[in-house]
Amino acid sequence: MLITKTIPPRTERELLERAHALAGSSLKEVADELRTSIPQDLRRAKGWVGKLLEQVLGATAGSTAKPDFVDLRIELKTIPIHRGGQPTESTYVCVVPQFDNIELTWSDSWVRHKLHRVLWIPIESDCAIRLPDRRIGAPLLWSPTAKQEAELAADWEELMELVVLGKVDQISGHRGQHLQIRPKAANAKARAPGWDHAGYRIKTLPLGFYLRPSFTRAILARNFHIMPNRKLRHP
Repeated sequence: MLITKTIPPRTERELLERAHALAGSSLKEVADELRTSIPQDLRRAKGWVGKLLEQVLGATAGSTAKPDFVDLRIELKTIPIHRGGQPTESTYVCVVPQFDNIELTWSDSWVRHKLHRVLWIPIESDCAIRLPDRRIGAPLLWSPTAKQEAELAADWEELMELVVLGKVDQISGHRGQHLQIRPKAANAKARAPGWDHAGYRIKTLPLGFYLRPSFTRAILARNFHIMPNRKLRHP
C-alpha cells in the first residue's frame, strides 16, 4: 500500500519505511494517490519524478540549499536506471557558487552537506516503458565512506579553484573523478553572478555540480541486484 501522508518523517527509520512502502509502485499509482497529473514526457518536466517523491515522502527543504529532509539532514536522490540496472545519466547535486566563494571550504560546501546522508531511490527509465508505468525501486540510505569523501573533496577543490579564479572556461566534463561541473540552466540566456579571470564581476552561465554515472553505478552495484519483476531489492 502506498503512503498517502505527506507530513515530514520524524526519524530515519520512518523515512526508510515510507520509501520501502513505495518500492514496486508505478509513478501513475503514486501520482493518482497525490491527485497530481503526469507530464507527457520528462523533456519539458525535468525534476518531476524527484518532486513527486519529495511530496509523498514528506520532504521539507523545497528549493532551499538544504538537504530535502531538513531535520534529518537527509537528501533525496532519484536514479534513473535502464533494464540492466545501470544509471542512465549524471546525478545533479547542487548549484555551483560562482560569487562570494573565496573563503568557501569543502567542509562548508553545499556539496558536502547534500551528500552527507542520501536516500537513493532507483527509477525505471527505459524508453520502452511509458512514463506512468515506470516503477520505483527499493531505497538505499547511504553516506560516503572516508575514501569516497576524500575523493569527492579532491574533485571539489580542483573544480572550485578554477571557479574562484574566474577560469570557468577551462572547466570541461573531463575534470573530476566522481564530481563534475556542467551548465545548469533552463535556457542559454540564463545568467548568474560570477567573476572573470581579472577579478571583475560578470554575469555568466549558471553551473551545477553533478555526480558521474560511474559513481552512482558503483553504489548500486554494491547494494542492489535486479529481480525478474523489475523491482530493485537488496541482495
